Amino acid sequence: MNRPGVDTAFAGNIPQFYERYLVPLIFAPYAVDLASRAAGFQPSRVLEIAAGTGVVTRQLASLLPTDASITATDLNQPMLDQAAAIGTSRPVEWRQADAMQLPFADQAFDVVVCQFGAMFFPDKAHAFREARRVLRPGGRFIFNVWDRIEENEFAALVTRSLEAIFPADPPRFLARTPHGYHDPAVVAQDLAHGGFPHPPDVVALSARSRADSARIPALAYCQGTPLRGEIEARDASRLSEATDVAAAAISSRFGAGPVDGKIQAWVFSIEH
Repeated sequence: MNRPGVDTAFAGNIPQFYERYLVPLIFAPYAVDLASRAAGFQPSRVLEIAAGTGVVTRQLASLLPTDASITATDLNQPMLDQAAAIGTSRPVEWRQADAMQLPFADQAFDVVVCQFGAMFFPDKAHAFREARRVLRPGGRFIFNVWDRIEENEFAALVTRSLEAIFPADPPRFLARTPHGYHDPAVVAQDLAHGGFPHPPDVVALSARSRADSARIPALAYCQGTPLRGEIEARDASRLSEATDVAAAAISSRFGAGPVDGKIQAWVFSIEH
């Protein structure tokens, strides 16, 4: 079940933790892949949905020619503020926007890109319909979603570790939302319901999630995602304890030094 009030709350100092810890830990390698796929279609006008703190945007800005326009949007203005503060190698348009109701004209873009945002859409088919609406005929919608949590080792360990602190009601954000939309057949069905007439190209893409210590992924997930809100809703005084428990679980599995875990996602590309 989606919980919009919790699952989409990237506010407070979450954007800073997200950028500092989570982006290099899990988002950076997929940003390179997604931006490269988008650039391969030589678009003149690109829209990014759910841009977050701009890791894909920065890749797009470095890969696309300067005469190609990039519009980067996110539901959460604090995330865009963080992205704009970091900046890009050339100008882009930052704009707050809801993927469920995009403020753009029909057929306004050649490519629509979305990195790990589709899982948060309350009505996936509706959001996909909006992406198709703003695409020109023959344009491309390129996006990725995380595979099931069991294929993403740090996220799975963090989730299991928090059961010890909150046994009656363990926080399930990571399993429920980031890793809750992992069946390619379901995604393809939602794309069809969103009006895309052809089946998507789909590929499973594995990568490695590396950090100098177990505490970094613990901080990334416990304090750089809406999992923080779930923990604090149960007992705000136990956020540091929850982070410590998650770090201990990762260290127990991967050692006290640098850690290296598997991550896996599905990448979709579909023509208007």
